[in-house]
Amino acid sequence: MSSLSARTGRHKQRYQDHLRLVAGCIPYKLDKNVQDKNCRVEDSVRVLMISTPNRKDLVFPKGGWEDDETLDQAACREAMEEAGVTGLLGENPLGVWEFRSKSSQNSGSLLGGCKGYMFALKVTEELDHWPGQASYKRKWLSTEEAFEFCRYEWMREALKMFQASLSKDNAHGKEEEPTESDQMLSSGCFVKTSGVQHLEESSAKPCLMTI
Repeated sequence: MSSLSARTGRHKQRYQDHLRLVAGCIPYKLDKNVQDKNCRVEDSVRVLMISTPNRKDLVFPKGGWEDDETLDQAACREAMEEAGVTGLLGENPLGVWEFRSKSSQNSGSLLGGCKGYMFALKVTEELDHWPGQASYKRKWLSTEEAFEFCRYEWMREALKMFQASLSKDNAHGKEEEPTESDQMLSSGCFVKTSGVQHLEESSAKPCLMTI
């Protein structure tokens, strides 16, 4: 896996209504030491965040959705490139958020806006080497700790949606394991074959955030 390289440039970048389309995920796993103590599933969850150069806060892996890949593929690729993890991607996005960078919010320009789709990713493998290893450091956290480190409000909203989806799946006794019908991507992630692939198929309501 050390031979893998990250995509660069934006010549294949997707846009919609002048917004750059972004795909990302909240990688997670269950802490067996906590789970064995008969705690709630929510208490045994650990989510993965990554550090960025010259910043003390943390983010979830995400990046541009390109025109030669599906939304699922983009989210899995970003998880592998930035966080060095693969696994099983949630069937549908946790939600979609619109946000704009501080450097562009007062410029009056249409540039700088993003529309981001976030998924849950159950991690099955942590790579020893990955494309963004020199720039990003991994940190496993409880969900409570993750809330404290979230850089932006939209990230906290995504984390809340993740917690809600986890509680729902646990209530129905749903086990997230790859099946024969699931598709394995070149990134090593599995995605549900019925997953969201096109913008018009997503029913999630966008939340406008400023970062």
